[in-house]
Amino acid sequence: MMRLQGCGTALVTPFTDRGEVDYPALRGLVEWQIAEGIDFLVPCGSTGEAQTLDDSERERVVAAVVETAAGRVPVMAGASSNDTARAVAEARRMCRLADYLLTATPYYNRPTQGGLFRHFTAVADASTRPICLYNVPARTAVNLQPEVALQLAEHPNVMGIKEASGDLAQVMRLLRDRPERFTVLSGDDWLTLPIVAAGGDGLVSVASNEMPGPMRALVHLLLAGNLEKAREWHYRLLPLMDANFLETNPAPVKAALALTRRIRNVLRLPMVPVTEKTRQAIATALKDLGVEL
Repeated sequence: MMRLQGCGTALVTPFTDRGEVDYPALRGLVEWQIAEGIDFLVPCGSTGEAQTLDDSERERVVAAVVETAAGRVPVMAGASSNDTARAVAEARRMCRLADYLLTATPYYNRPTQGGLFRHFTAVADASTRPICLYNVPARTAVNLQPEVALQLAEHPNVMGIKEASGDLAQVMRLLRDRPERFTVLSGDDWLTLPIVAAGGDGLVSVASNEMPGPMRALVHLLLAGNLEKAREWHYRLLPLMDANFLETNPAPVKAALALTRRIRNVLRLPMVPVTEKTRQAIATALKDLGVEL
């Protein structure tokens, strides 16, 4: 199995004014992302508000992304739960649709490292597709330690990890000790430069919802070893990366996509639209990148 490389977009899930999934807008986003050269797509993650979509909606969203992509780019579907049995069931459903699965550390329960190992092993055992672990302590209140991630890397169905711990020392230990086939992807836009420069394989991006071409360019410059040009892109894009997290993701990025008339600025509770101050900061960041609003 070759390592997955490049820039993938953690897709938002567009909603109508009534709060239903807006499938035409979703298909439009997918077409635009592919036209801009994105390497892979990641629906139904945290940016996609997966935990406020029911089982049927998650399947329909992933199916719509897969159908629209039509084999032009791989699709990595979110399949996470803090209940291992539900995570296993979700993985089995998504295996019928997507090329890869993204499965996060269980939130709220705060399992031990032993519990994390058994949880991910159960999901990997049930999967017929390669799975990507997702370590995001800020959302789940638990950190998958490198030694456990490396143990899981030995499982034939575990293809890599999306690392969003923000701990570069932890990421570098994974890069140093990983098996050859094990993909390491940055889960934070702003840490893409150091992680890929240190040997990482790419990024699952929030900012590529708004700027798919430039975010892909940043990642591919880094993969090609062109650090000087990549650094220029990084600092150009950094204000947008920062603006995207002035409030909890995906509220800012949905505001940005509404400003560019790609989706409606609708989220499902408990998420709410951003304040006007944040909206103005996002608008400024987009205009500075040459986006017409």
